[in-house]
Amino acid sequence: MSYGDVNIIAMAGKGGTGKTTITALLIKYLVESNLTPVLAVDADANANLNELLGLQVDVTLGEIRDKMKTETPQGMTKNEFMEIHINQAVIEAKGFDLLVMGQPEGPGCYCMANSILAQVMERLSKNYRYLLVDNEAGMEHLSRLNLRKINTLFVISDPSSRGVLTAARIADLTKALQVQVGQKVLIVNRVPEPLPESLDQHVKDAVEKTDLVFGGYLPASQEIFQKEMAQESLLELSSETPVVKKAFDIFKRFIS
Repeated sequence: MSYGDVNIIAMAGKGGTGKTTITALLIKYLVESNLTPVLAVDADANANLNELLGLQVDVTLGEIRDKMKTETPQGMTKNEFMEIHINQAVIEAKGFDLLVMGQPEGPGCYCMANSILAQVMERLSKNYRYLLVDNEAGMEHLSRLNLRKINTLFVISDPSSRGVLTAARIADLTKALQVQVGQKVLIVNRVPEPLPESLDQHVKDAVEKTDLVFGGYLPASQEIFQKEMAQESLLELSSETPVVKKAFDIFKRFIS
């Protein structure tokens, strides 16, 4: 399923690398570059993208899926139930909308629910120019959303050999999942200055051994730390903030 003509961007990386922070910066870039409208999907059960965007979540897609199993009214199809409630779950903001997947299913797969979710998401995405998925490390949600084509996959690593190695494994994992990816871009986040030579060598090795393209290094940011501590939206960061400028430079190179 290609989700029509929408340009699909996904984030991946092991936990704690800052995927959600970079997703928020990417939304800021798309909105400020007038590459709108954007539908952002928070597909990481442990993520808090809405908090980094200053938005409140009233209902998640997981909650809607669970309600569909037991609360679909007589005379209404499960597809109709999902479509109505998913539309109600869309959090509207300036230039972009947000949907939160929530917790994954518990014991006992309910594959029909995921299939219906994918169908409804496909129809919904036709209203947007970009579909942005902040994904969990294992990328299972790509299967749940039935995404088979991704234009750009940003793989995020922290400044460690393990993080870079995990990024390389994630790049290879997309082949096993049979996901067609236009470009896989490695971003190393929270990098100390000066750049450690050993880290740079790990990155070069990963790029050489995989189909990853190196996007760039992002520095540790006191400005982002302060925003997160104050529970303020990262969208309010000045475009002159060093980490924002570097992130925007990367996005500009890989997103049309």
